[in-house]
Amino acid sequence: MDSQPKSILITGASSGIGRALALAYAAPGVRLALCGRSPERLQEIADLCRARGAQISPQRLDVQDRLATKDWVTEIDRKQPLDLVIACAGIASGTGVVGNEEEQTRDIFAVNLAGTLNTVLPLIEPMKLRQSGQIALLSSLAGFRGMPTAPAYAASKAAVRSYGEGLRGRLAGDGIGVSVICPGFVRSRITDTNDFAMPFFMEADKAARIIQTGLRRNKPRIAFPWQAYLLVRIVSALPLAWTDGYLSRGPKKV
Repeated sequence: MDSQPKSILITGASSGIGRALALAYAAPGVRLALCGRSPERLQEIADLCRARGAQISPQRLDVQDRLATKDWVTEIDRKQPLDLVIACAGIASGTGVVGNEEEQTRDIFAVNLAGTLNTVLPLIEPMKLRQSGQIALLSSLAGFRGMPTAPAYAASKAAVRSYGEGLRGRLAGDGIGVSVICPGFVRSRITDTNDFAMPFFMEADKAARIIQTGLRRNKPRIAFPWQAYLLVRIVSALPLAWTDGYLSRGPKKV
């Protein structure tokens, strides 16, 4: 992979990891296409990235909108072929999700899974034709085991992880790199709603540096912090009956 991508698209760029990555990549000679649902937060990050010398193309966008997302990403790619696409947009109950549990569950899957597909799928064929490009999908350490405290969120992130890992092998022969990002608790609008202890909590700028390093090395899976990653791998390897009771004790989300 090119260690210095010059044309980068980031969804969910107005907050959390997406925002931190936009700032991390912003530099002279870099073009950043950034989208988010909040015009105020999007304008703020666009201004900060411009101040660092990057050329910015901001777009207020809900990645649930399949046609609007396709139109935006293909137009950005047509103007300047993308070196790197980072699908960061995501929600959990408490972050823009309202209504009863059924509505929240559907919204979480619509943004976290369908929104990721809406971002990535229109760009695969153009990248194949160029025999170059890199795709990064934001999953979560929560996606390694069904979580009784947040079944919809964990399942949506598990689907993103599985899809990304399969896509990596599918596209390897086409010169396209695919990495799946699996963070633990990182400061974001999602964690801002949590009123419980979050072990190995990490600031977003540190997470962005870890992700940048992993993408530069074309790592298949960028999972961190390592202590939390080790813990979830151990828990996910144990029989469900052994861990359901313990994992069900936490605050209930969707």
